[in-house]
Amino acid sequence: MKHHKKIPPKLADRFLSWFCKGELLEEIQGDLHEYYEELVDKPKWKRNLLYWFHVLNFLRPFAIKKSRSYNSDHSAMLRHNFVISIRKLKRNKTYTAINVFGLTVGIACVIVIFILVRYHLSFDTFHTNSERIYRVITELHQEDINYVRGVPSPLGEAIRSDFTFAEEVAMVTFLNDRLISIPSFEGEKKFKETIVFAEPAFFNILNFPLVRGNKNTILKEPNTAIVTERIAKKYFGEEEPIGQTIQIDNKLNLIITGILKDLPINTDRQQEIYIPYSGIKDHSPWLDHKAWWFSVNQFRQCFVLPKSDVSLVEIDEALSAISEKYYDERNSKIFQFKLQHLSDIHFNPDLGGYIERKNLWALAFIGFFMIITSCVNFINLATAQALGRSREIGVKKVLGGLRGQLFWQFITETTLISALAIGLAVGLAYFALPFVNQLFDTRLGIDLLRDTYLLTFLSMLLFVVIFFSGSYPGLMLAGFKPVRALKSNLTQKHIGGFSLRRGLIIVQFAISQLLLIGAIVIANQMRYTQQADMGFEKEAVIMLPLHGDKTSKKSILHTRFSRIAGVEQVTFCDAAPASEFTPNTNIRVDSRAEDENFSIHYRTGDQNYVPLFGLQIVEGRNLHPSDTIREYLINEATVKRLGIISNQDAIGKKIFINGKKGTIVGVVKDFHFRSFHETIDPLCITTWSDTYVNCAVKINLTNLKSTLEALEKNWNEVYPDQIYEYDFLDERIARFYEQDNIMLWLIQVFAAIAIVIGCLGLYGLVSFMIAHKTKEVGVRKVLGASIKSILWIFGKEFTRLLIIAFIVAAPFGWWVMNSWLENFAYRIEIGTNTFAIALVVTFLVAIVTVGYHAIKAALANPTQCLRNE
Repeated sequence: MKHHKKIPPKLADRFLSWFCKGELLEEIQGDLHEYYEELVDKPKWKRNLLYWFHVLNFLRPFAIKKSRSYNSDHSAMLRHNFVISIRKLKRNKTYTAINVFGLTVGIACVIVIFILVRYHLSFDTFHTNSERIYRVITELHQEDINYVRGVPSPLGEAIRSDFTFAEEVAMVTFLNDRLISIPSFEGEKKFKETIVFAEPAFFNILNFPLVRGNKNTILKEPNTAIVTERIAKKYFGEEEPIGQTIQIDNKLNLIITGILKDLPINTDRQQEIYIPYSGIKDHSPWLDHKAWWFSVNQFRQCFVLPKSDVSLVEIDEALSAISEKYYDERNSKIFQFKLQHLSDIHFNPDLGGYIERKNLWALAFIGFFMIITSCVNFINLATAQALGRSREIGVKKVLGGLRGQLFWQFITETTLISALAIGLAVGLAYFALPFVNQLFDTRLGIDLLRDTYLLTFLSMLLFVVIFFSGSYPGLMLAGFKPVRALKSNLTQKHIGGFSLRRGLIIVQFAISQLLLIGAIVIANQMRYTQQADMGFEKEAVIMLPLHGDKTSKKSILHTRFSRIAGVEQVTFCDAAPASEFTPNTNIRVDSRAEDENFSIHYRTGDQNYVPLFGLQIVEGRNLHPSDTIREYLINEATVKRLGIISNQDAIGKKIFINGKKGTIVGVVKDFHFRSFHETIDPLCITTWSDTYVNCAVKINLTNLKSTLEALEKNWNEVYPDQIYEYDFLDERIARFYEQDNIMLWLIQVFAAIAIVIGCLGLYGLVSFMIAHKTKEVGVRKVLGASIKSILWIFGKEFTRLLIIAFIVAAPFGWWVMNSWLENFAYRIEIGTNTFAIALVVTFLVAIVTVGYHAIKAALANPTQCLRNE
């Protein structure tokens, strides 16, 4: 057998020397070496392994003793730092209160922003195959590219029959505000709901679990429906919902055969009544043209789940092949189909999304600014207070206090303040969320016991606040020279000087002014959208939706409404001049061979439409009474896009719109039929009674209450089987800018909070500044200085800082807000008055904050000041 050297591993000896020294070490090493020699006949790897076990067995009591000693010392140090920190914070109540308040408000804002951002980012991520789910959209390539979230009716079947890339395909059609009644209920029980005609594969693509019913037969049997648990309870209470009958628009009876689990709040698919897709031919046959490829309706959509081994390139090629197969050469270039990923639906307003991602980024940046402002406020106050703690630090250093110990004492103070602030911030956010939910129409809440994401975020936030707020002041305090500190020989330069705090104040007020500039610009743009002339009358107009009405009843309603004293005019139409839903279609002049290379939007209304809304006819005449399409009014934009020289030349021309021929009888002045985000595009107005789903009533606001009561009474007599509801046109139009108004409200609140936090820091800073200038003020007053000049000592410092902050904030604010205004086709210009207002507001707030202490110092008795010094 091969013998090995009798030298034990040197690393084990070094490890041993860390635990014991001197004679004890030599004695233990001797015993261990003897043990190693006894293992000479064993393989080297086994010999060394046994030796290591023996070493560790020897060291176990020493390690336990050393660990207990370390833990004891460490625990004692933590207890000491904790007690000292509590005493220090109690002694400086103003300092503690200002810091806690500033951090609490800033962190509460960040918590609310985190909950909001996480909520929106979580939309439709819970579906099993969410990474593979797509919606097919239509791109219309004409003079411009227009995007429609709907598709032609035959598209789903074409994908299934012509290609194999899809694992599942589902066509769905959404119909909003449908009348739902319960025939079996004795008395009146009516509801307004959104219904969905869906193919069975829809629930194979999206994960909405069925809690009752046969999943193999849902949406396959005709005249059936499935509803959510909430709807079932709403309609039938504690009664058995399965087998019950509901009626849609007083004409389509459906038997409930399944119950869906209540929908989560973080999905854009909030519809709760589903009907087999085949039922659409009985309810809305115009939506069920199986071979009509030119009808693209935004409410008729197609969802696909591609096979896992299929690439997006293959799918794009297949969708392009559909255009080539089912359209002629010209239209195959116009109608293009693309995929929109499920994760993009919520964030694409052009395709019906709720909010843009850049708005979430804006919120996240505001939250970042709020934390920066709060931390800067903390650092500012801590460094300003440092001179008052110089003797404390000096004594501790002379008594043997190490720099690390002093640093960790200040970190302990910071931790206590931060932890208290986070606890209060969670409570403040909890009470603020109901207002946020009302603003955003959400159902958000705080559940610290279950929400691991929020707990993780709060832990990280606590660490970040402690690190950024406490590190610099802690290192600065711990670095004081003991002799200079005990002699109170420290000056501003030893605590970073005014240059540091100047920079901090500039950061705070630059953020405040940036938010102020944003609030002013958004407020001015919103005021412009409300006050600008849209080209029609929107005041004192009531819109009443009609459902399943017949022409005979419309005429009766018109007669009754016209007799009401407060009613000035009545018209029936598909929509008001400005509406969120503005359908568009093709247009062709009769004398030309092909359709124009642009789409035209259209409105339908009777002969009273133009006078009621105050539309201006610049050439020709109004529409004559008719129930069908015979005549057209076009706007000036249409005349220009058709290449017609003058408005007069357009009168009398024959045009085809959506395949329906009519004569141009008048040209109306351009008006805004969409929000100010959009340009004024070609539009026509025509008569078509089958499409009239709204009744518009122009009223006199003098006797509003009695007029509204008379309208309701007459409505209920004419339509006893309908739900009476109305809203004012100007309120409908205001909803165009819902997201903009929400952003305005948020920026106003955050700007106010940022200013308050900045003022807290300014208040604390000027307090310490005045305390250290007491002698200077006394000497100046003895030498004859005026109160005005004394005030200027303090005022000039902060004036400089605010101007520098403004110079930093103004160009950045202009760039950000100018980018935001680019979302509006019709917008204001950012003038110098915007920046002047922001600067003046900041100055006024700073003057109020600094003024009290400055005036008190200027009016103080100089003799008393010098005696105290």
